[in-house]
Parts: sequence; structure tokens; C-alpha cells
Amino acid sequence: MDRQTFSRRKPGMVEEEKYRKYAVLIPVLTIDGAKYLLFEKRSSNLKHQPGEICFPGGKLESGETLKKCAVRETMEELNVTSRQIKVLGPGDIYISPFRLIIHSFIGELRDYKDTFSTDEVEEIIKVPLNYLKSMTPETYESMLVTEPPEDFPYEWIPGGNQYTWTKGTRDILFYRYENWVIWGMTAQILQSCLELMKQYHLFDSMKEER
Repeated sequence: MDRQTFSRRKPGMVEEEKYRKYAVLIPVLTIDGAKYLLFEKRSSNLKHQPGEICFPGGKLESGETLKKCAVRETMEELNVTSRQIKVLGPGDIYISPFRLIIHSFIGELRDYKDTFSTDEVEEIIKVPLNYLKSMTPETYESMLVTEPPEDFPYEWIPGGNQYTWTKGTRDILFYRYENWVIWGMTAQILQSCLELMKQYHLFDSMKEER
């Protein structure tokens, strides 16, 4: 290691080791020439976020790339093979204020027969891509407030216990389709995905969904 090597280093993220890393696939289906995004309704028997609507995905395993994680989890949850999945490229990275990082990938799911693992998935949901591209999600602002522990050493900081902590906000998005509500982290990733599709002209030539 030397200064020249240092000048070329890829920056890391402060406290990255404390964040849990996940990867999801944003699956695009073609049905009668029209494009749909596929979502899952998580099983009500799951410990975390039962009944939530999400993209297929899961936690990164040791020695695994993020892309392979997204594909593996999709295979497990939808009971499909790797040959049915064509990853087109990476989406944006979602960083949660709750020490969670989600890497997304946009891909096509081919010859899909509505299969899924009932251990993890209760139902699959297909939403017309044109519908999602034409709508604006409902947005609600939520406050993020710092609450130090009882033994916090206020005597070490200017102002002591009268110190003015910075207050933050985060947007909570909602997409609604028929009786389904796509919200939270999945909605944030969806919004970013739709913007990337527009920016890179993905799936521009398509029939109007019926």
C-alpha cells in the first residue's frame, strides 16, 4: 500500500459493517406483448414484515455477489431457474435510516408459470408497467428524531443537555393498484426503478396493458 494506491481507492461507507445488506430483483414480465412488474405478498407466517408487498430478494450471504444474491433469492421464492432470469442491470441503492442497505437489479422473468414458494410467499401480484409509469405516488413526510440514552455524556458536548439536535425527515410513499398497496422501502425502490426505466428507455416499445 502506498499513496498512489490510496489515490485510486474506492471510498467505503462509514459504519458500513453495521448495516445489513440485501439484494432484490425487480422482475419484468411480458404477457400478450404487454409489460408487467411482479411483486410478492409475503407469507403471513414470516417473522419479519408478514403480509407486506415486496420484490423477490433477501439477505446477502458470505462470499456472494449482490447480483447472485438477487437471482438466488428470486429462484427460491418464485420456484424458477436461473435460465428464466435475465438481469439487465443494477438499480439504485436504498439506504435505510435503520441500518439496512438494499441493492436492486432490474431484470426480465421469462416463461413464468405463476409458481412460488408457499413458505415465503402468500401470493404474486402483477401490475401493468404503463399504469405505474403514469401515476404519482402519494407521499407522507415522517420525522426522524434523535433520542440519546439516559447515560449520554451531555457534559462532553457544547450546550450540555440543552444541545439542539438536528431533526430529519423521510418520505413514505404509497402506490395503490386495485386492492393492493405498495409502500415503504419497496415503493422507494419502485419509484427509482421507474425513473431509471425512463432515463435509459427500457421497455419503451410495448403494447398498452389491458
